[in-house]
Amino acid sequence: MGATKVINALGRNGLNRPYEGAFSNVKYREYPCEKARDKQPVFDLNLDQVLDALQLRDGMTVSFHHHMRNGDFVLTAVMKKIQKRGFKDIRVAATSIFPCHDCLVEMMEDGTVTKIYASYYSGPVAKAICEGKCKEICVVSTHGGRPRAILEGEIPLDIAFIAAPGVDAHGNVSGSDGPSACGVIGYAIADAQVAKQVVALTDYRTTEVNKIEIPAYQVDYVVEMERIGDAAGIVSGTTRITRDPVGLKIAKDCAKLIEHSGLLVDGFSFQTGAGGTSLAVAKEVQKLMRDKGVKGSFASGGITGYLVEMLEEGLFEELFDVQCFDLAAVESIKRNENHRKISANQYANINNQDNVASKLDVVILGASEIDLDFNVNVTTGSDGVILGGSGGHADTAAGAKLSVIVSKLVNARISCLVERVTTVTTPGETIDVLVTERGIAINPKHSELIERLKAETNLKILPIDELKAIADRMTGIPEIQRRSEEIVAISEYRDGTILDVIYRVE
Repeated sequence: MGATKVINALGRNGLNRPYEGAFSNVKYREYPCEKARDKQPVFDLNLDQVLDALQLRDGMTVSFHHHMRNGDFVLTAVMKKIQKRGFKDIRVAATSIFPCHDCLVEMMEDGTVTKIYASYYSGPVAKAICEGKCKEICVVSTHGGRPRAILEGEIPLDIAFIAAPGVDAHGNVSGSDGPSACGVIGYAIADAQVAKQVVALTDYRTTEVNKIEIPAYQVDYVVEMERIGDAAGIVSGTTRITRDPVGLKIAKDCAKLIEHSGLLVDGFSFQTGAGGTSLAVAKEVQKLMRDKGVKGSFASGGITGYLVEMLEEGLFEELFDVQCFDLAAVESIKRNENHRKISANQYANINNQDNVASKLDVVILGASEIDLDFNVNVTTGSDGVILGGSGGHADTAAGAKLSVIVSKLVNARISCLVERVTTVTTPGETIDVLVTERGIAINPKHSELIERLKAETNLKILPIDELKAIADRMTGIPEIQRRSEEIVAISEYRDGTILDVIYRVE
């Protein structure tokens, strides 16, 4: 959508912070590392007793983390009790929403929940928001933008409910212990630091936890549940290297581009997603690092077994892990001191001068749509229905020296290249390269890289409009989908400004 249309839409809804540029609003800050409580956590109360003690009220904001992903039981258990008690206008600040959180649909319909903040949405809740079932405008943030907003008071948290895989005798919390171990709970750390009340819900008590992430003095109550989740749900989604020949070609071409970028040298830092093609890129980069004798400094982000393998092989000195994407990563972080837990603030907060995302050399990302200005959409489908969200997409694209989108040019007769993306998730000024099976488009600002690749490789480098023309000949130009003028959600940039708006789907 055009900038004027965004600003007009925002103005009608009392929202007046339109996006101004990837680095226009950076304000480096020193955040307090800890918020100490003046008492020790209260143990041996059940959830109902704790809810009685918390003095719940209408209009409060409650938070949850998503490290259990589609295996999470905590949000549902807590929110059903809040609903049963009759509270209304609750704002849910969850780090991400998965299909297992479908209880929120009924709660939006009956007024229990009237606003949701999250970095990623999927399943019935995403669909319900797009159908206009939530009373207030919801927020699709970034993984770095969320802790920034919490630590800077933009999202005041009344109660943080933390799924705690392991809690020790003092009340210290870790993601690395017990039957529900998810490895890391880095997205919950900011919540524990600033929420007025913190409740750790656990299914495993021990004398001493492995690698404390939330210290006892930030916890007010510890509640034991039968189960906080199903660890198998952590690996929901694609976490295996693609076997598709098209995806493998994209991965090989991407690795060759990285090889000739000038960045694949000792000290190289890297992040890739958990999608099949992205993991194939990691495998190709692993081969290159072996062959060239390159010793990387770190890999980061959501960690998979493929990056664990590279750490154990000595190709990287460290892994910085804010979320484990598979059980191999969960096991690794328990035993390997060089596999380090980090908070979301450390990972990608734009106002944290030492954030890891800003130290990346190369990041590999996906896209559902990319347009002629290199804007990327991973938030909605072309029909406007929410299918995901930024997560760390916009954060790492801005921070890395080279941000690379890997995507099939045409998939199921739908082109990834469009005139204008349905929803801007990541602004084009922070995207450097699009790698497809039919050619590679490089942001024109990288003229030196374009010339080098043309001189040193046989990669097919094309202007992005020519690549789009190839796709259009294969698919035709799709009709623009109709949407209402009712805004149901906003796509928020990592600095808190608004990139785009999401309309109710008719």
